Amino acid sequence: MGFEVDLPGNDIDDIEDLISAEDIKPRERYENKKTVTVRAKKRAQIKPTLCDGEAEATPQPEKTIYESVIPGTQKVYVKTWGCAHNNSDSEYMAGQLAAYGYNLSSKDEADLWLLNSCTVKNPSEDTFRNEIESGMRNGKHVVVAGCVPQGAPKSDYLRGLSIIGVQQIDRVVEVVEETLKGHSVRLLQNKKVQGRRVAGAPLSLPKVRKNPLIEIISINSGCLNQCTYCKTKHARGDLASYPPAEIVERARQSFGEGCCEIWLTSEDTGAYGRDIGSSLPELLWQLVEVIPEHCMLRVGMTNPPYILEHLEEVAKVLQHPRVYAFLHVPVQSGSDSVLGEMKREYCRKDFEHVVDFLRSRVPGLTIATDIICGFPTETEEDFEETMSLCKKYQFPSLFINQFFPRPGTP
Repeated sequence: MGFEVDLPGNDIDDIEDLISAEDIKPRERYENKKTVTVRAKKRAQIKPTLCDGEAEATPQPEKTIYESVIPGTQKVYVKTWGCAHNNSDSEYMAGQLAAYGYNLSSKDEADLWLLNSCTVKNPSEDTFRNEIESGMRNGKHVVVAGCVPQGAPKSDYLRGLSIIGVQQIDRVVEVVEETLKGHSVRLLQNKKVQGRRVAGAPLSLPKVRKNPLIEIISINSGCLNQCTYCKTKHARGDLASYPPAEIVERARQSFGEGCCEIWLTSEDTGAYGRDIGSSLPELLWQLVEVIPEHCMLRVGMTNPPYILEHLEEVAKVLQHPRVYAFLHVPVQSGSDSVLGEMKREYCRKDFEHVVDFLRSRVPGLTIATDIICGFPTETEEDFEETMSLCKKYQFPSLFINQFFPRPGTP
């Protein structure tokens, strides 16, 4: 004998009656996600009437909006500008995307472009902006990352784009997924643990390395300086160091994955540890203990003020057979007047002391340095002082950069 159960919904005559006025709406699903902007519905565009003989404009390809994202079905193109720190961040983001199932591809094949920017000089930002426009013209989803959007997220050409902040690279999968669905995500917050700002995402994240034999480890983020020409400070902020144990463990992990070189990088390696009660020499000695035979360690850029007190220990480490006898110490100018205007917090004699001391202690040492030409207050006499410094030391590696006024700097 049949019977009917009187349940809510048995009186539905039409499939549309399944959705009531009280049901949650798509936009409401994202109300608790303040970093996500739901895509707006497109209005039908009215084509303009063409005059006789006027050619119709070539239609631009439209990007595909995915209602759901299945790992392994979309392709992502990753491009990086800038320093070793930026390259390491891109390798981490590529590693997470690959681990989740996304295919890393060339720009033409990709559904989405992930562009990791550098804010040091105008030309690098110009090419970054051009690449964004190229992606949009070619119907690609675009996600931007790095120091440009972190330092100036309200720039007109970034409007409506998804942004991954420099301390949020561990959330790249989430941002890419929402962007492919047509939404805009902006993650610009600092990473904090128990209310304290930390250096960034965990170092243990997966990577896809540009060079499979080299692991780039960011030992700290930010710096202690306030250089007047520098825009990077606006993006990376004040010094925040990773704990020595986390760095050493990352080195072990990298050697286990087949790397034979470790490059230490940051905005200023010499300042490492000052915020956590450690120091660069303390970290270096711990790393030396875990470097396997036939593998090497390279120390990255350090500014003169914060290496001065560690010269004796740094010289000893640089003599170790598994450490490259190399150090990058940017001087920027040989004129004390210009250095003062730059707020570099050292004078020419300080820099000369660093070079003289290390060269006398470390056989075959290579010192690389940077020079900024055309700083606004630089005179002919100031320039000649810089030239005399270069002639005195005959630097085997010298990076010469034109001064570019960056937005937001004095």
